[in-house]
Order: sequence, then structure tokens, then C-alpha cells
Amino acid sequence: MLSVIHAPTLSPARPPPALVLDGLHLSHGRDETIFHQDQSADRVFQLISGSLRTCRILRDGRRQIEAFHFPGDVFGLESGPTYRASAETLSETLVRAMPRAALDNLAAERGDVARRLLELTTDSLRRSQDHALTLGRRAACERVAALLLDLAERTGAQALLDVPMTRQDMADYLGLTIETVSRTLTQFQHDGLIALPAARKVLLRDRAALEAMVD
Repeated sequence: MLSVIHAPTLSPARPPPALVLDGLHLSHGRDETIFHQDQSADRVFQLISGSLRTCRILRDGRRQIEAFHFPGDVFGLESGPTYRASAETLSETLVRAMPRAALDNLAAERGDVARRLLELTTDSLRRSQDHALTLGRRAACERVAALLLDLAERTGAQALLDVPMTRQDMADYLGLTIETVSRTLTQFQHDGLIALPAARKVLLRDRAALEAMVD
């Protein structure tokens, strides 16, 4: 079953997910694969806790990260018979898994579910378009700033970000080298835009300046 929730179940800083998949709960450790690229897309997933990346391996062997996912996100929702990308955990995660056929049947029976799925698809398309713009038109500093702001928005963080991905992950998402990502973060720190208190934490010290850089 699929239901709409009305009371928040996540951090108060984040809005609750529009949909909650009712399915088998599966736990995964860090750096585990939930499903592989080109595998039969027979299930749809929702992230309960933790974080993950969806990525593709290109013909030349390079990795392109398409998206990062956080609690409440639905992923693995495909229009074709197979998954276009692999889903890999960034941390210990808990997910719900719902058979795709069951979700399709439910959407056919209930208009509210169909509308919610359309909203999810539209939001995913918007994020893909924003990502394409970032890769095609923005300088390296603008790409890194955009990613930090997106993390803050999606996790509900005000200033201190928990960054689950490595700098290599960031590089593969932004179409940059790891050296460029590291150099850009160091420059941001030097300029007083951020602080780096720990390996996987970023403090946004001048959020307005980062937003101006992206705008």
C-alpha cells in the first residue's frame, strides 16, 4: 500500500515526504549496492534513513553520479524495464522496497497516488535540468557552491552540513576532478565563505555570498 502522511516523521527542519511506500524494510551498510545499472526494475524504493547516490558507468569507464538521495526520497522509479543507474549507499541506510507492479496497480486505482507520483517525476526532472545547467554553464566554484546549497535545502540544515559523500563523489557529480573540488573548498574556506570543522562537515559561514555566486 501507499499512503499520504500528514504528521512529520523526519527532522522538523525538513518537510515530510509526500508519499510513504508500504513495503519490505531492507537495511544496508555503507558502500553497498541496492540495485545495479541495467538490472530489471521490478521494485521501487524509498529511503527511510541514511543517504545514497545513483550513478552510471560510462562506456569509457568513467563514473557519473546522477543524484544524491536523502530520507523521504523515492528512487528506482523507472519508465523502462531496467534501472538506468545503480543505487549505492553513502552510509548505513534503511529503505522500503515496494514491487513496481503493486505501485502501478495502486496508481491506476487511486488518483491521489497517481498525482503524487507525477509530482515526484516532475521534481526529479527539475533536478535533472538544474544539474544539466550546472554541468554545462557554471564555473567550478559555482558548481561547488550550488551543491552545498542544495545539500542545505534538502537536509534542512541552517548552517552546519553533514556531508555524507566523499570529495570524489562530489567531483563525479559535478563533472570536476577531485583536485578541483578540494582546491575550491579550500578557497571558500580562505575567503570566509565556509569552515571545514571535520572531514564530513561543512559550516556555511556566508550563505548569502554562496547564493549570490550561484544566482
